[in-house]
Amino acid sequence: MSTSSPSSSSAPSGAVDSAPRVPEAVHKRRWAILGVLMFSLLIVVLDNSILNVAVKTISSPEPVGIGATQSELEWAINSYTLVFAGLLFTSGLLGDRVGRKKVLLFGTAVFGLGSALAAMSGSPGDLVAYRALMGFGAAFVMPATLAVLMNVFERDEQPKAIGIWAGSVGLGIAIGPITGGVLLEHFWWGSIFLINVPVVIVALIAMWFLVPDSRDPRPGRVDPVGVLLSIVGLVLLVYGIIRAGELADFTDATVLASTLGGVAVLTVFVVHQKRSDHPSIDMSSFKKPAFSAAVAAIALVFFALMGVTFFSAFYLQSVRGYSALDSGLLILPLAVAQMVFAPRARLVVERFGARAVCTGGMLLVAAGLAAFALFDATTPVWVLCVVFFVQGAGMAHIMPPVTVTVMQSLPREKAGSGSAVNNTFRQVGGALGVAVLGSLLSSTYRGEIEGHLGAVPAAARDTAGESIEATMAVAEKLGPAGAPLMSSASDAFLTAMHVTALGSAGVALIGTAVVALFMPGRTAPEGPAGKQRTEAPGEAPTEPAAEAPVAAAPAVRD
Repeated sequence: MSTSSPSSSSAPSGAVDSAPRVPEAVHKRRWAILGVLMFSLLIVVLDNSILNVAVKTISSPEPVGIGATQSELEWAINSYTLVFAGLLFTSGLLGDRVGRKKVLLFGTAVFGLGSALAAMSGSPGDLVAYRALMGFGAAFVMPATLAVLMNVFERDEQPKAIGIWAGSVGLGIAIGPITGGVLLEHFWWGSIFLINVPVVIVALIAMWFLVPDSRDPRPGRVDPVGVLLSIVGLVLLVYGIIRAGELADFTDATVLASTLGGVAVLTVFVVHQKRSDHPSIDMSSFKKPAFSAAVAAIALVFFALMGVTFFSAFYLQSVRGYSALDSGLLILPLAVAQMVFAPRARLVVERFGARAVCTGGMLLVAAGLAAFALFDATTPVWVLCVVFFVQGAGMAHIMPPVTVTVMQSLPREKAGSGSAVNNTFRQVGGALGVAVLGSLLSSTYRGEIEGHLGAVPAAARDTAGESIEATMAVAEKLGPAGAPLMSSASDAFLTAMHVTALGSAGVALIGTAVVALFMPGRTAPEGPAGKQRTEAPGEAPTEPAAEAPVAAAPAVRD
């Protein structure tokens, strides 16, 4: 379709466009398309957190559960993460080459199939395998949603659309535990996966009729070596991180072999990309301070936040005694803050600049994380809600601006590649946060509880000191004599949580320094040519110079 739509805000006379206008038919239904993309993204993000509330039920003997061991439960979660992270980069490249709509439909269908099979799992091994299949599908969904968004919205509306997109991610993280808790109270454990199937069917129908297809018209030759290196490197790196978290030991031989192997392979990948005449990704993008700062901020904020999400679940359920559903409801303020502020973050950025907004957001996240160091077993619920709201508000003023920076640093035809980089750094940062901060929590807890295990039989002491859940389980078996041990376990966990919270806040402060130094500042007023110029850190606004036209990207196919 050749008809062009006007931009949502009129460009000044003489302005030069860097990309053609979106077709009129697509432009008119762009918000409906965004709704479909949010729907698709929501089920993927939601399912990544929903399993956490069902682990106790799944570990129960049949017919209540399938008798999964702790290790099998961990791999039911990690198999999804491992495949998901390993394929994010490749799926983004594939979307640019064969079409983002095709990739989105494929990923959603595979995710739905994996969900149906996971619901019917007859053994822990089946569940691990089908969760990996779900991760395979999800890896094709998440980058495609952002890439499609960039191709159905004009540049001036992209920040608003990305803000809404980012808000839906926060919503998915928060409502996952709530949905899981409600389903487990009324149905069997498989319902947490089966619920995805009707949602996937509706999403597929809506995608087929509403979402337009788009791809890079000049993708160049395939880079099979680069693709293979990215997959192998990411899988090895993420496996090593996950393994370190399981063992709470980064010096274990298997951890070092996998992690260092992953770093080595990814280093070869970078060298190959620089030397190749048809690279999978243009590595020169990382020479731009704003681009590198944005992806670093994504990784650091998810490193800090996912680590806290990990230990806050134990704090709420094991120390405070809340149910899985109650714990999920307590995190709702985080989702509400993201849904309220993320779509409006662009307005604050327009006034103060991305650097100031992201710096302020990082400081809010750091303050929220540090607040956990003051929590005890009697902290009022309203205080918890306020802290979660502050964290959500901080996230809402970080993720949209940094995502806009990453995506608008690349041409529209490379939207899949940009989305893949954005999501890969987020996933790796989150996995590293759970592993590093989880290890810190575990080692500190073990050190604190060891002196209180005298009443525990010698054969069970090692197991009892692994986690607060393990200690509580042993204390329950001791009957009335186990009451002092339960109290000691709570105290030991609180000490460990305080140390870990301060570590998380420290990581967030590093992120604060990164965005304060390297993110772009406030955009200067438009000059006679209608162009805008962004200040570098520490630079005063100046009148922009004329720029040469940028090669146009292809219009979206309706």
